[in-house]
Amino acid sequence: MSQQNEPTQPEIRLTKTDQYRDNYANSVQVKMSVWDFQLIFGTMQQDAPDYVNLANFQGVYLSPQQAKALWNVLGHNLAQYEQTFGKLALEPQVQTGGPVH
Repeated sequence: MSQQNEPTQPEIRLTKTDQYRDNYANSVQVKMSVWDFQLIFGTMQQDAPDYVNLANFQGVYLSPQQAKALWNVLGHNLAQYEQTFGKLALEPQVQTGGPVH
């Protein structure tokens, strides 16, 4: 096979917009429709024994294709993390009758 027929990969340049921010989230809600997925990031804190405060700060919409690509890359990275640092155990999740956190 000739290398002349192989498509060349474009150079990828990563930039950050003026609106870019790093945040910490310990809560992610997932909503979906036929057209897209919405990830809603927030911080969850239990200030009293009888309630949990959930402060959402960012919503991100993804196409179904991009959501699947994210699922694949997260699965790959989690497997590498567990191989390096050991198995992760999930804590019990609070259910509010809405999306899973």
